[in-house]
Amino acid sequence: MTVEEEATARSAAARRRSWRIAGDLPASFRYAAQGLGYATVSQRNFRIHLATAVVVFGLGIALQLDLTRMAVLVLTVAAVLVLELLNTAIEAVVDLSIGRRYHPLARIAKDCAAAAVLVAAISSLLIAFCLLLPPLLLRLNS
Repeated sequence: MTVEEEATARSAAARRRSWRIAGDLPASFRYAAQGLGYATVSQRNFRIHLATAVVVFGLGIALQLDLTRMAVLVLTVAAVLVLELLNTAIEAVVDLSIGRRYHPLARIAKDCAAAAVLVAAISSLLIAFCLLLPPLLLRLNS
């Protein structure tokens, strides 16, 4: 078998595996972890949101926020990360369906998905300021 034939066979086998439904729970978690890994490696904004989350949670712990406030921070950060993952998925599906061609509906789909992330990120930032700023100012003034 030539190198090209081997590559074609591996590619065909990978395509067949990509359509399989997870047969068990560990496989489902593995696929989800692969999605997180892909987003972390390939999406700059996802990495920025992760870094911001680490800073926000670090501040929350340092300022000894109560559990309710920390839970609100977790929810807002999770919303941004989830929307960033959905944005990545939408972009991939749009690119898959239209290829390298331009289509105004593709642009709308991508722009609206990105806008959803932006709205969530701005809201999350405002919530973080509301929750972190008062105790931070108290600590700085004392």
